[in-house]
Amino acid sequence: MFSHRDMGIKSIKARKDHRCYGMGLGIIILDDVYPGFPGDVRNASAYPFPVQYEIVEGVDIKALVVDDDKAPCLEPIKKAAKKLEQMGCRAIAAECGYFAYFQKEIAGHVDVPVFMSSLLQVPWAQQIVGPEKVVGILAAEKKYLYDAHLAAVGIEIGSNYVVAGAEDDYNCPEFEHLWSQDNRTTPPGADYEKTEHDFVAAGTAFFNSHPNMGAMVLECTGFPPFARALQREIDIPLFSWGTLLDFAFSVTVHRDYYGHI
Repeated sequence: MFSHRDMGIKSIKARKDHRCYGMGLGIIILDDVYPGFPGDVRNASAYPFPVQYEIVEGVDIKALVVDDDKAPCLEPIKKAAKKLEQMGCRAIAAECGYFAYFQKEIAGHVDVPVFMSSLLQVPWAQQIVGPEKVVGILAAEKKYLYDAHLAAVGIEIGSNYVVAGAEDDYNCPEFEHLWSQDNRTTPPGADYEKTEHDFVAAGTAFFNSHPNMGAMVLECTGFPPFARALQREIDIPLFSWGTLLDFAFSVTVHRDYYGHI
């Protein structure tokens, strides 16, 4: 793909206030220490395009997800987003689906496209399945996903969606070993096969509890490593952070087409 330069490039010029070039997606990462399997947004190794991380200093899972007062998170997130923009990133994304809370503020703070949450895909999923079917939103913890998160990314409250939590509605202890500050192992870690088994069981049970589910959106950035395994079981369109990032890159760095007549 990158073996030849774009022959449409005849000269170069600076983009406004950008320091680096040939960049891909800028991803805001929580100020928290835990690993991610390939496919997790925190793991850079699985992406076919460049990613640039920026830690949002002082904002961890507790501050973003658990604490009721999320106002202290806003300025550090703005600062991280602006730094990624100045670095030259083509778009800004974030690590956790609960960053949805700040979609509008960050989109209004920078001059590049902003994709703060995989939940941005819910309205699109609703359109492709039609009004008689529901879109399942599988979150990490349902109890922390508020109407404010959904509304901020354009979801009409009370429309054709249903929500479940992999950790609070079902049993996914390996995720807690990574993300729960009370239940983390030392050091934080997880077993792939156990994680996949529990996640697929949770997603399948969620699907089976709603016979009219036409698509599912995975909120959490830790879910994509297991998305294909879940889709093999439920066989419906599945939206994740992986599909969002692929889309984000494709619209900001459109690919060329090579073929024949």
